[in-house]
Amino acid sequence: MKAKNIKSNPIFEDVKPTKILDEYLRLVQLDAENFFNDDKRHHINCPACDNKGKYSFTKNGFKYENCSNCNSLYVSPRPENEVFKHYYTKGKSVEFWATTFYKVTSEARRKILWKPKAKMINNIVNKYAEGAKIIDVGGGYGIFAEEMESISGNPVTIIEPSSDLAKLCREKGLIVIDKFLEDVNKNELPSGPKTFVSFELFEHLHDPILFVQQVAELMNSKDIFVFTTLSSSGIDIQALWENSKSVTPPEHINFFNPYSIKLLLSKTGLDCLEVTTPGKFDIDILCDNRELIKDRFLKTFVTYATKDEKNTWQKMVSKSGWSSHMMVCCQKP
Repeated sequence: MKAKNIKSNPIFEDVKPTKILDEYLRLVQLDAENFFNDDKRHHINCPACDNKGKYSFTKNGFKYENCSNCNSLYVSPRPENEVFKHYYTKGKSVEFWATTFYKVTSEARRKILWKPKAKMINNIVNKYAEGAKIIDVGGGYGIFAEEMESISGNPVTIIEPSSDLAKLCREKGLIVIDKFLEDVNKNELPSGPKTFVSFELFEHLHDPILFVQQVAELMNSKDIFVFTTLSSSGIDIQALWENSKSVTPPEHINFFNPYSIKLLLSKTGLDCLEVTTPGKFDIDILCDNRELIKDRFLKTFVTYATKDEKNTWQKMVSKSGWSSHMMVCCQKP
């Protein structure tokens, strides 16, 4: 039996170049040692269902607990939020991600990730809130906003606390509110129906429930909120667990899933409309990390399966809710 197509496809390498990603992870580990060495930490129960979790593993000096009730994975005990704020302001890994990583991958990510994502969001808006104006929380480089404006023809408002990123977005002609979410007032937002969006931010949040509540305060009745995050039940995270490159404290400290995210939203007063897992690269991630897979079947599959077989599996994983890339749509009653 001959191994075939062991390495991931070139598209995945364009989005997350191995050498650059590994350098980023090296810097994350150094930042974890430098910023979180002597910090005070407090035990928390599961952020989704408030169940007492069970210790699972330690990575970069952070302990993760796994909830036996809803299968969420999360950091506990958890450092104070002020330590995280200092890290996100001064961390070398944060700077590397915002400069080197994005500089190299921005156009590939625009084509492969952001254009399709803008189309998905546009479909959701047309389905639940036709004509709603988009509010991008944590808009970063403004690539999504550019693509969304191109599709819809309507301006997107970005909420971005980083002065450098806010300046960059303004230079692109985008509308920017350069404040932290909690400092934004309703009267600063456009009038009429709104759709709030947030991408790849939820897994970073010190207090996910507080974040959703802050978004909800800016929403009017029937406004919707769409966000993406990592799922603890995703096939690659389940197979690799503590060896997963997605599990990168102090960056990623919350991993919910299609079941537990509904429990969390029920605490915020928002109604969950739909949860999907439209991921594209779960099988590619397993291919690139096959030596770390303990399950014999999965290891054999990613080593010997044909390209068509892997593509079939990826489509099945995404459609059935088992991708680690999760998209959530909720609405204010």
